[in-house]
Amino acid sequence: MPYFYWGLLTLLNKNFIIMQYDVIIIGSGPGGYVSAIRCAQLGLKTAVIEKYKTFGGTCLNVGCIPSKALLDSSEHYHNAAHTFTTHGIGLKDLSVDMPQMIARKDDVVAQNTAGITYLFKKNKIDSFEGLGSFVDKNTIKITKTDGTSENITGKNIVIASGSKPTALPFLPIDKKRIITSTEALNIKEVPKTMIVIGGGVIGLELGSVYARLGTKVSVVEYLPSIIATMDAGLGKELQRVLKKSLGMEFFMGHKVTGATTKGKKVTVSALNAKGEEVNLEADYCIVAVGRTAYTAGLGLENIGIKTEERGNKIPVNAHLETAVPGVYAIGDVITGAMLAHKAEDEGVFVAETIAGQKPHINYNLIPGVVYTWPEVASVGYTEEQLKEKGVKYKAGSFPFKASGRAKASMDTDGFVKVLADEATDEILGVHMIGPRAADMIAEAVVAMEFRASAEDIARICHAHPTYTEAIKEAAMAATANRAIHI
Repeated sequence: MPYFYWGLLTLLNKNFIIMQYDVIIIGSGPGGYVSAIRCAQLGLKTAVIEKYKTFGGTCLNVGCIPSKALLDSSEHYHNAAHTFTTHGIGLKDLSVDMPQMIARKDDVVAQNTAGITYLFKKNKIDSFEGLGSFVDKNTIKITKTDGTSENITGKNIVIASGSKPTALPFLPIDKKRIITSTEALNIKEVPKTMIVIGGGVIGLELGSVYARLGTKVSVVEYLPSIIATMDAGLGKELQRVLKKSLGMEFFMGHKVTGATTKGKKVTVSALNAKGEEVNLEADYCIVAVGRTAYTAGLGLENIGIKTEERGNKIPVNAHLETAVPGVYAIGDVITGAMLAHKAEDEGVFVAETIAGQKPHINYNLIPGVVYTWPEVASVGYTEEQLKEKGVKYKAGSFPFKASGRAKASMDTDGFVKVLADEATDEILGVHMIGPRAADMIAEAVVAMEFRASAEDIARICHAHPTYTEAIKEAAMAATANRAIHI
């Protein structure tokens, strides 16, 4: 072969890098691992980089799954202590074995993380342990715990690095007495007192765990209502029930100014609505004021990606692609609710987009859930949002105290509210607080995805006796106020 052709071939080889992977995913949380599995199903050679020793991210390791395990355990104890006698069940010497409760929680986590390991092997997904960072838009450096590193290349990169608990700059977290949600999952004794800073989902769920076990829990919230992003009626009812059933104390409209520890006690300082200083003392203080996108160490600056000033979020377009072609971001690192199921849907969306399909996500129909008891669930527009938009609507509600099934199970707190367009009767929002609301909300999501009317739900036969009859009754109340059982 003439020298000219050899030279041209050498030049082409230097400038053409054969990619090892079709897709590299940074992070193995709900968004990352689901995206990886969908990519593999679509025939894409896929790799996942995880900086921790187990897969699953925050959700499976220190979030959704372990908190639900403790919520279930504490609910069993609370029922045994407070309602079993009414059911005709007598118990003696009831006690809490906190180390066993924590051990069970850890076992649940282990089962779930092992499940992801199995699914990666089943789908022939390569995994790497270490911190992934961009060298360029197709090259990822994996820095391992021992300081060594290696590079891998991919045609497409998906950032799914998740989030971490937000810290207040004036309130240092010592992880001993002033703690985050992570440490709150591993307290080995039942505290006598606890302060929760933040009346959102995380704070109320963890506060409920310990309140059920006998801890005096005080919630300090800057806003005038708890779960403020949900329909106002839900927050009002949840606060009432938590105060009545668990003795939880609420300090609304209080601005936390600091916290100090002395021995085994924490003192939290706050200013009330009048500007007066309030001091609260407890054994532990959980800081639950939200979460911040985890983007540190990703090397985004190496490929020209700038995060938003507030929340550290990565900007993306309608295809969840960043400003750099072929680099995507999903889950907690982008705008929107920090929900595991949102991240999962986005993971599938990106996988199918890369494969050339045309997926779809309706962000208005991603449900939100609070796993207290009663549970709280919501989808679609709230009344406050509809009023702000000037949308004319009609509302129908039904209380669980009128539900035969709820009476039988002694779960009569709460209600279901259905909001429908005044002119078309299309369902615009469904909001509920009551038993098994987390599961029941799926009926509303399906109905709204198919743009059902309130009358559609009202005319669907619901099994009796079930909690879901409350949805039907609320829909009936929204259509000419014709609920049967109220």
